[in-house]
Amino acid sequence: METWNSAEEVSLALEKAGYLSDDRIAQVVFLAGRLEKPILAEGPAGVGKTSLALSIAEATGRRLVRLQCYEGLDEAKALYEWNYHKQLLRLQSDEGKAWHEIEGDIFTEEFLLERPLLEAIRSEDPVVLLIDEVDRVEMETEALLLEVLDAFQVTVPELGTVVANHRPIVVLTSNNTRELSEALKRRCLFLHIDYPTVEREKQILAAGVPELSEAMADKIARTVRSIRKLAIRKAPSVSESLDWARTLLALGIEDIDSGVTKGTLEVLLKYRSDIEKAERELLDS
Repeated sequence: METWNSAEEVSLALEKAGYLSDDRIAQVVFLAGRLEKPILAEGPAGVGKTSLALSIAEATGRRLVRLQCYEGLDEAKALYEWNYHKQLLRLQSDEGKAWHEIEGDIFTEEFLLERPLLEAIRSEDPVVLLIDEVDRVEMETEALLLEVLDAFQVTVPELGTVVANHRPIVVLTSNNTRELSEALKRRCLFLHIDYPTVEREKQILAAGVPELSEAMADKIARTVRSIRKLAIRKAPSVSESLDWARTLLALGIEDIDSGVTKGTLEVLLKYRSDIEKAERELLDS
């Protein structure tokens, strides 16, 4: 990432890693490298936000460290915690000694359990840090992320301050289920990733399913696009579009009509209400 001299180079590198970016995505990734700022990729589920981080890691040759966010995620699961079971065994073996004699023995590297944030900071080699679905954590955990993103250093009271050997490339993803703080947004380059255009989805289908004909790729992309416009609970993701293409090939289907689409909607849609609505719309059209 640091060696890329233009957004065009970024686009080519990501394409080699299997990710078809557009000009806007390539420019944000390029600027993130130059400015050493995290990327906040926001958009609906299934549009390739996580895939972007994976592809950046592959394109740069960096290891990926992933923090999967969820409701209830706390400092112990995001940063570090102590191996209490192992500490208890040590205490039992040192039974009879005074606390000041054993305190220094149980709060050492041997008992430290690294979690993703600390792992990324302490890594001997440069890494890509993916903080996935950051909108799912509470404000207290978001404040912890701000501290890490500010200085890329962490203080472990028993061991001292740990400063990053190499500044990680950071990608945060959000499905926009809640509004993130202004403080977090200020620290990042914002990137909204939406569902691809028909032309871009055709390119994705051609790259992901090479045996697919150009005509079928066009029909799949246009059909999926029309389904996404419906007022449904969960629109088909890009990965589900690829799955549908593979399904149609496996069934030997060489053309798409309303009957074919209705007969395979379960590949694209995951809620019964969405399937029923799509079937009605297809019948009406």
